[in-house]
Amino acid sequence: MATVVSMPKLGFDMAEGTLVRWVKAVGDSVAKGEVLAEIETDKATVEVESLAAGTVRKHLVNEGTSVPVGTPIAVVGTADESIEGIDASAPAEPPARGGEGEPLEGPEQAASADVPAPAGPKGQVPGGVRASPLARRMAEQNALDLAGVTGTGPGGRVTRRDVMAAISDVARKPTRPAPAIPPGVTARVPVTRLRATIGRRMTAAKQQVPHFYLTADIDAAALASARSEANAFLPEAERLSVNDFVVRACALALRDFPPLNASLDGEEIVRHGDINIGSAVAVESGLLTVVVRQAQAKSLQEISQELRSMVARAREGKVRPEDIEGSTFTVSNLGMLDVDEFVAIINPPEAAILAVGALRDVPVVQGDQVVPGKRLKVTLSADHRVTDGAEAARWLQILRGYLEHPLRLFL
Repeated sequence: MATVVSMPKLGFDMAEGTLVRWVKAVGDSVAKGEVLAEIETDKATVEVESLAAGTVRKHLVNEGTSVPVGTPIAVVGTADESIEGIDASAPAEPPARGGEGEPLEGPEQAASADVPAPAGPKGQVPGGVRASPLARRMAEQNALDLAGVTGTGPGGRVTRRDVMAAISDVARKPTRPAPAIPPGVTARVPVTRLRATIGRRMTAAKQQVPHFYLTADIDAAALASARSEANAFLPEAERLSVNDFVVRACALALRDFPPLNASLDGEEIVRHGDINIGSAVAVESGLLTVVVRQAQAKSLQEISQELRSMVARAREGKVRPEDIEGSTFTVSNLGMLDVDEFVAIINPPEAAILAVGALRDVPVVQGDQVVPGKRLKVTLSADHRVTDGAEAARWLQILRGYLEHPLRLFL
């Protein structure tokens, strides 16, 4: 039986998405879980996977078109079954460029597409470059001239993979320092879609959510020692970060004390059964939150490996829907940027977020002596509609117990 694939909902406030690129053309075979298309939301470009194995029978949405969440975008079925009636409400498609199965041009894409011209050396064209919308955006974000990129897509079209390969080539070559901006020069930088979304959501959060803040000064000597000892037995690519320990500790503290693993839904407080820890990641145009699901049931190494993979996908613009949706609590760590402490804005509809500073070598008092020590400051921002100071302080005490006795995090 044919399966209809719809525009997914990624996050509670997502209303629509833009279909950036069809990865699978009409007539292509597709396996269950294989990437079918790329969509762009307010947060990121996301790969949409097929819900079933079969053949792509029809595209219901054109590249470059924005549609509401839940709108059918494709039909996947067997090669010979009838799909009559399944896509009766789908938008009509204009004729394809160059034949069945090639990407279609929607109104937005056609208005901005370059006029094809005979290709020259290395995919250069005198009148412009044929490239996917995602490839154009990535090239613009990385200051890459598409005229110098070899296109491997149909008809020499430059794809995302071509741009990524070109960026890697540039990164390997020695470069001269960028010229300094002369003093007094004013520059105007357009607000990106992601930055605008962050601004809108954080403004709403600060205006509508009654925040309160608690800071704890953690003795991190045992944490630093345990991390150092564990990493001595791990390959460099698998070594644990301080953030891995914090995410694991937060998950276990939420398991032990569930009131903060919650959100407000109208007149009810929802205490979530799943503990899904979000971790804020800096990307080119703002921040994304990647999510470790069922974090309380995962080891430090499993958490570390998942985070490493998701962060890499986020920074390459290849996040998956499950990478960024469903968090119930968030960790924002600026310690690697040498920040001592800070307060973070709650990520609605979550009830709390933990801001993590740098692990510092500091003098500490033991008895009547001052000795070398290591400290880590964390600040909890909590929603006063869901919890209160006593509950939040209790949770911080539990978190402190895990971080100051880190061998418990390996169990």
